[in-house]
Amino acid sequence: MGDDCSIWFNTVVRGDVNSIRIGNKVNIQDGAVLHCTYEKTKVFLGNNVSIGHNAIVHGCKVHDNVLIGMGAIVMDNCEIGSNTIIAAGAVVTEGTVVPSGCIFAGVPAKKVKDISEELIKGEIDRIANNYLMYSGWFK
Repeated sequence: MGDDCSIWFNTVVRGDVNSIRIGNKVNIQDGAVLHCTYEKTKVFLGNNVSIGHNAIVHGCKVHDNVLIGMGAIVMDNCEIGSNTIIAAGAVVTEGTVVPSGCIFAGVPAKKVKDISEELIKGEIDRIANNYLMYSGWFK
């Protein structure tokens, strides 16, 4: 785990069957689950990543500056590109490659639009910065 990270209440980060690597300024919110598949998949989270409440991130790679919304599911062998939002409740099915700079939503998740600079600053960066501030309240 890198610097300036926070793992919130009732979260499970279960690296018992394979490795989990977490970059800098990552927040994993209440009730989220990070897990891998034995001898097959690992979890890698880049920098400035927010994992929303009750999300499941399983055996996948998430690049820098990503917001995974509340209740979203990201399955094995997915790759989430930088500057991307996975919408709340989305299900990113096994092996999906999400390109950088877009929003994916739905079940199964599909690209709904390209992301704007306003959303990168107003959502991805804002949420990561807020959770950095919130974690300071517990130190």
